[in-house]
Amino acid sequence: MATAKKAAKKPAARKPAAKKTAAKKPAAKKTAAKKPAAKKTAAKKAAPAKKKPAAKKTAAKRKPNAAFMKAMTPSAMLAAVVGASPMPRTEVTKKIWDYIKKNKLQDEVNRRLINADEKLRAVFGGKGKVSMFEMTKLVSNHLK
Repeated sequence: MATAKKAAKKPAARKPAAKKTAAKKPAAKKTAAKKPAAKKTAAKKAAPAKKKPAAKKTAAKRKPNAAFMKAMTPSAMLAAVVGASPMPRTEVTKKIWDYIKKNKLQDEVNRRLINADEKLRAVFGGKGKVSMFEMTKLVSNHLK
């Protein structure tokens, strides 16, 4: 009986081992088969990705707000910084930022603050430091 039990145990132990090796070989073949499929799906994914930016471009083509594009005349104090010719609000803001960066008036510690020099202090109503959000409000008072 002891030999029968040992004999029963040995083939049982060999069968799972044989299945594992047999399972490994087809798995290797399956991964080889999956690799070209992965390339195909990557190619399929790349094609729709190209179509999506085209859809975004149509959404990005919107008309600018006429109020922002209307040419406005700056006051004499603001004209000292940006120039006297009429220009849209967007251009006024760009020129003020160019002036701030050229003269290094942005605060080094808190980049949201602007340290006003003599020309900007007149525009900012006498304030020495103004936040960038408050700046647009104060500049709009000098546009007609």
